[in-house]
Amino acid sequence: MSATQEAVLAMEALGLTEYEARCFVALTRISNGTAKEVGQVADIPRSRVYDTIEGLERRGLVEIQQSDPREFKAVPIEMAVRRIREDYDSRINAAENALQQVEEPETDDDEGMWAITQPDHVTERIELFLDAAEDEIHYVIVTEEVVERSILTHLDQAANRGVEVVVEVSTDDLGERLREAVPDADVVVASDLETTNPVYGEWPGQLLMVDNRSVVAAGIEETDLPDVTQELAVWTYGRDHGFAVWIRELLNDRHEKLSAQ
Repeated sequence: MSATQEAVLAMEALGLTEYEARCFVALTRISNGTAKEVGQVADIPRSRVYDTIEGLERRGLVEIQQSDPREFKAVPIEMAVRRIREDYDSRINAAENALQQVEEPETDDDEGMWAITQPDHVTERIELFLDAAEDEIHYVIVTEEVVERSILTHLDQAANRGVEVVVEVSTDDLGERLREAVPDADVVVASDLETTNPVYGEWPGQLLMVDNRSVVAAGIEETDLPDVTQELAVWTYGRDHGFAVWIRELLNDRHEKLSAQ
């Protein structure tokens, strides 16, 4: 695939039509051009150049010189990227506002077990629960590879709001890292976490419970690639959900035993 084709596909992915993308890329390759020249470079019918250019002009991506014949010029790439980004941000904000207006109230449908198969989505779910924390957070970290800097930031923000934060870690080094990142958290080094055993190529990664009802349980799984792993997780929301009840009892029991040591 040529650089031109890649550029056209990239512009289409950003919301331009195929003809708009072709015309804009064509105009970035020439200083300026007439409809005939743009059509030839972009490989689109001349009859479609005018309406396509008008669409690009409305987006602020093309300038038109009122000469005879009319000539067209692409705005600088930096300006085009900024305007596309601003347009995208505006659309995202509008979509967020619209979705918030139609968002369903919290119901029992939120309860149940939900699977997460993308590591980034595991982090997002954890951060979402941390941001909603009101009373207490119990966070267990078995392996350091799952600890994202952004998670520590959200933990610290929760602690600063007055939420009680208890963190169990597997090593002293990880404990020091947590104490530095979340000074107001109760960080406990639980040596038994270092001896967790893999099951069918999977082993524990992290476990979170927020306000005794929101749970994320993540594990590390081997892949077909050598020395490459991926994180998978399940989550649930609901104080009376069976999974949440079990995790709550187990974590509360662990906390009492570790506090007594």
